[in-house]
Formats: sequence, C-alpha cells, structure tokens
Amino acid sequence: MSKYSIEEFVRKTSQEDKGEGFFELETPRMLEVNLDGTVWAKMGSMVTYHGQIKFVREGILEHGIGKMFKKAFTGEGAALMKAEGSGKVYLADQGKKISILQLQNDSIYVNGNDLLAFEPSINWDIKLMRKITGMMSGGLFNVHCEGTGMIAITSHYEPLTIQVKPGRPVMTDPNATVAWSGSLSPEFRTDVSLKTFFGRGSGESIQMRFEGEGFVVVQPFEEVYFQNDSSS
Repeated sequence: MSKYSIEEFVRKTSQEDKGEGFFELETPRMLEVNLDGTVWAKMGSMVTYHGQIKFVREGILEHGIGKMFKKAFTGEGAALMKAEGSGKVYLADQGKKISILQLQNDSIYVNGNDLLAFEPSINWDIKLMRKITGMMSGGLFNVHCEGTGMIAITSHYEPLTIQVKPGRPVMTDPNATVAWSGSLSPEFRTDVSLKTFFGRGSGESIQMRFEGEGFVVVQPFEEVYFQNDSSS
C-alpha cells in the first residue's frame, strides 16, 4: 500500500482510544474529552463530537453576578460553553498546542485566552491586574483555577516553564505569558529603555514581574492585547 494512499492517510489520522481518562491528547493540538457528565470549555472550541451531548452557552448569571461584572469590565472574548451528556467531544483552539494539567489541590493562574477546558470540580475566578489602567485594551485578564481536577491550557508552539526563586525575579512579555503558579502575584511595569528589545517595538515596554517562589509558563509567540500606539 502506498504511503500516500487514502487508506494510509486514514490509518495514520484515525481517532484512537488511549485509555487516559477524562481528558486525552488525541493529537498535540486536539483534546478528546471522554464525557459522562459535564465539562466547561472555551466557546467555539468544539470541533466534532459523538454521543448524546448538549452544548449550552454560559448563562449570564451562571457563575454569579461578580464574575459577570468582571467579564464586562475585561471585555472578555473567551466566553465559556458547557457540554453535558455522554460521549466524546473534541476541542481545539486555532491549532495551538494543548497541555493537560491534573490539579491535586493546586492553584494556577492562566491567561484567559489560553484556558481551553476544565472539569466542573475546579474552582475558578477571573482576576483583574492592579496598576494596568490605560495599558489594557480588553484582551488581557487571567483566570485563577484551584482545587482538584483536570484543566487544559493552550500555547502557540512549545511552552517553556521558567522557575522563579526568591531573590531572582523573572520578567516576561505579557503577550507571551501563558500561566503561572498560584503562589505568585505578578506586577506590571513599564520600561522605555527596553522598548525595542522587549515586547512591541514602539512605545513603552510593558512587562510582567514575577517575584517569590513558583514558576511561569511562556510561549514563543506574542499575542496582541494592547492598543496600537499609532492610528492605522
């Protein structure tokens, strides 16, 4: 059989049960959810499914009025949907690489645009950064996930995790920052001297500064969240 035949293509790309549990990486960029109950996922991330499953957009008061106001304030575009039922659901987000994390009474912050899915056992809340008035154009916010259960996060290409240790702060480009440990509370700062080296090439360089003990996850790609300095 030719290595380029239709049969060979189907064999190589066919769905395969790996027996890994609730979340499985069907491919590095496709998440399989073995659903028997409920899962929360990023709105619009469903690619295909089979089984008796119902998809419901997140209700405006489903997670409480406080989260509703935070979403309105952040202009959050990554609305959630709830999948309920029994079957298999496949999720993806613009071909980004997917990483599965099993939280065991853990805490992690995830960039709101990079949270793909999570089990309903996970407690979550939208967190607004302090001292960023005037810097934010509506796309930059983060979600605090804690508890026990699985979450799936996405990154453009391979993620890199940097250890943060006492006395050795780490600075990152907000547009390339994916997640960080719950023990850290980053601050935003600007530095004109680094504007052509760090982040965007015009205006002030906006950085996230992590200090303490924990980790921060970055990606080799800059997603644009901030207003353009010049009119187009």
